Formats: sequence, structure tokens, C-alpha cells
Amino acid sequence: MQFVVIAIMVLNLIPLVIVLSTSLRSPDNNTNPLNLFNELSFSSYRDAFERMHFGSAFMNSVVLTGISVVLVVILAAMASYPMARIQSKWSQFLYLFFLAGLVVPGQMVLIPIVQMINSMGIPSTKYTPILMFVTCSLPFSTFLYTGFIRSGVPVEVEEAAHIDGAGLLRRFWTVVFPLLIPVTVSVIITQGIWIWNDYFFNMTFISKAADSPLPLAMLGFMGDQQNPTQWNVLFAACMLCALPLLIAFSFLQKYFVGGLTVGSVKG
Repeated sequence: MQFVVIAIMVLNLIPLVIVLSTSLRSPDNNTNPLNLFNELSFSSYRDAFERMHFGSAFMNSVVLTGISVVLVVILAAMASYPMARIQSKWSQFLYLFFLAGLVVPGQMVLIPIVQMINSMGIPSTKYTPILMFVTCSLPFSTFLYTGFIRSGVPVEVEEAAHIDGAGLLRRFWTVVFPLLIPVTVSVIITQGIWIWNDYFFNMTFISKAADSPLPLAMLGFMGDQQNPTQWNVLFAACMLCALPLLIAFSFLQKYFVGGLTVGSVKG
């Protein structure tokens, strides 16, 4: 069993090692990608940083991801609480309604949503993709929150707060929500990674180059027949885009597995 785990880990690390090795090469040394770490040059990182306007694109990604994740956490947690606590046919129906969104990809409903946005007169700005990010993230996030509240939050804690005179909103935000930190971290990581790396929805709604997040900013590195792709610069851009996620995950990983497993115990 350990051999299988190690083999899977190695297979997953090979592409990352190739990308890192290629990003540390000069443009004239890209003929053999398997000749690992035969050169140590950071010129490709400098070129990638300047050509993709990394500072501006990074801030656009931070704003998009940050606003989307905050909205997902608030809406999913508040929607899951009554579905987990109220035992009725309507709450079960709403729960199944949210779960149905897990089997409907966002790309399938993109055209009617774009038509609806246009009919409502909503302009296409760098904030427009947030609508799609929140919509597509709610089903999975609600699934995790509902399962976690049912199995990981004792009802007795809420009853004690109710006896002390706490209202519904106060019980939720001061008693229940602090206990949801593990599953909240899982939601932040899973949905944050997807939103950070998304290309499809950003390409659909964002038209100005100055508003481009990191995935769109990387388009400038793709070449053609006249100007071949500089793979060392492209892979350096990939590493720059992935670095913030690696740093964030290293700080949040201790909460991630616990929240993900407990949140999916009960459905």
C-alpha cells in the first residue's frame, strides 16, 4: 500500500519538477525538458514578471478570489444552518436542490446567465465573474457546511445560548459559526483554488487587459508559428501564479482534511 501511495505521489510530482526545471533555464536551453536542473537562471522569472504585469494581475486575482470566497462562506453557512437544524420536507427539498447543482457544470448554464446579465443591464467589469464564481461554488460549499453542522456542532451548545437569551442570528454568528472554522477553511481552500485558477469565466466577462487576473495575463506567453512559445518564460509565469496558493495552503492545511472529512460524513 505504501508503494502505491509513493508511486502516485511521484507521478504527481513529475510535472511540477519539469515545470520548475524548465522555468530555471535560458531560452536557448529548452530542447530537452527531461534534462532536469542543468541550468540555474532566473531571467525567465524576470521576463514573466514584467510581461504579464504581475503586480496588477496579482491584485486583480486577489480581489476576485477574496470577494468571491467571502460571499460563498457567508451565503453557504447561512443557507446550511436551517437545512441542518430544521427537520421538515421543505428543508430536505432545499438541501437536495442545492445538491443538484453539483451535477450541473457552470459552463452548461453560462449562455442563459450571460443573456440574463445583459438583459438586466449589468456591465461587464472585472467584478462580473464573481456572480458565476459564487453561483457555482454554493452547491459544494453548502454540502460541506450542512454535513459539518449535523455531525460536528452539538445542538446542546445552541440550546444553552438560547436559554441565555441569545436570538437566532446571535446564536449563529457567536456560537455556531466559530465552530465551523475547520469546514470554513476547507471551503476557502477548495473554492479559492478553483476561483484563483479559473480561465473560462474570466475570459467570458473580462474584456480589458488592465482588469485581467493572472490566468488571463498568461495568454501573452502563448506563441504561434512566427513567434514560438518560450516555454521557460511560460513555466516561470505558472510558478509565479502557483506560489501564492502554495503559501496559503501551507498555513491552512492542518484544518483542511478535518473539515473536509467531517463535513462530508452526513448528507
